[in-house]
Amino acid sequence: MIEIGVVNEPSAGFTAPNAKRLEDMGFDYLLTPDTQNLSADPYGQLSLAAAATKTIRLGTGVTNPITRDVAVTASALATLQIESNGRAVCGIGRGDSSAAHIGKKQATGEQLAFYANSIRTYIAGGTVDRDGTQSAMRWIKPGDVPPVPIDIACTGPKTIELAADVADRVSFAVGSAPERLQWAMDIFNARMAVNGRDRSSVNVGAYINLVCDPDEQRAVNLARMVTGMVSHFAGMKASPTEHLPEQIKGIAEKMKSDYDMKHHAQDAGSHLNMIDDEFVRWMAICGPVDLCVEKLSKLIDMGLEHVYLLGGSPYAEPHGKRITGVVDMSELFAAEAMPQIRKAYANV
Repeated sequence: MIEIGVVNEPSAGFTAPNAKRLEDMGFDYLLTPDTQNLSADPYGQLSLAAAATKTIRLGTGVTNPITRDVAVTASALATLQIESNGRAVCGIGRGDSSAAHIGKKQATGEQLAFYANSIRTYIAGGTVDRDGTQSAMRWIKPGDVPPVPIDIACTGPKTIELAADVADRVSFAVGSAPERLQWAMDIFNARMAVNGRDRSSVNVGAYINLVCDPDEQRAVNLARMVTGMVSHFAGMKASPTEHLPEQIKGIAEKMKSDYDMKHHAQDAGSHLNMIDDEFVRWMAICGPVDLCVEKLSKLIDMGLEHVYLLGGSPYAEPHGKRITGVVDMSELFAAEAMPQIRKAYANV
C-alpha cells in the first residue's frame, strides 16, 4: 500500500492542531523541516503533535549533519519515539537553508553516512566512537527504544547511491517530472543490484510537488515557490548538471549563482522569475483531482512506495497562517484524490 505524507514547516501553536487535521484526513506522515532560521524548532512541535494524534507518523523532513551534533539529534529522536509510541522517523539530508543561514557548507557524503549510522547506534543503546571518546546515551539501555527509520532525501547521483547503501527509506527530491523520477529510480536500482542489500529492506519514495485545485492556473501559481525550491536542489554550487534534462538544466545552472537563499521557501524569492508556468507544469503536479490522480499514479507506477507532498499556500504570511494554508489546500486531495490512489494501490 502506498504511504502518503505532507511536508509542513513547524510553527509554534499551529503544528499540533494541523497534525490532528492531517491525521483526520487520512495522511500517513507529517514531516517538518529542521531549518532554525526559517521556522520553529521541529522536535518540540512534533512532540506536541504526538500528544494530539494517535496514528500519523511524525518526523523531520529534513534535518542535517551540520546544525546539530549527532548525539543531540539522536536524543531528540529517541524522545519523540517514546512520546509518539513508536511513530518517529528521521528524515535527513546534506543540509541546505539550515546550513546556509549560519554560514556553513552542506555536509559531505561521508558526514551524512556517519550521522545516519550514529543515530541508529545511539538510539539502539550502543556506543559511538567520537574522535576517541566512547559516546553513548546513558539514559537509553539496549532495546529500550524502538529503532527510528532513517529516511535520506537525495537529489544528486552520489547521494542517491549513498542512500541506497545506508538508509531504511530513500526519498528522491528531484521534482515530479516523470523523466527526473525515472532517472533517480534507475540510479537507485543499479546501486541496490551491487551493494548486497535486500531490496525489500529499503522503502523507496519521493518528495512530490503537488497542488490540487479545480483552477489549474491557481494551482500553478501556488506551486511556483516549491518548484523553485526543488529546482535549486538540482543546482547546488557543487552539484553536477550534465545529466539533467534540457527543461531544467539551464535553470539549475543559474540557480548556482542566482538562488535567493534569503527568501528560501518564500514567495518573495527573486529566483522565481526563472520559474515560468510551463516549467511549473513540467516540474510539479498542479490542477484538478483527475489530473493529480493521473500524474501521481504514473509516478507511483515507477516503483514508489511512499510520497511526501510539497504543497502551496494561498497566504505568504504570517507564518502560522501560511503553513495552515498548506493544510487547507490538502483537503481536496485528501477527500477526492487520495481515496482513488488508495484503492488503486491497495494491494501493491
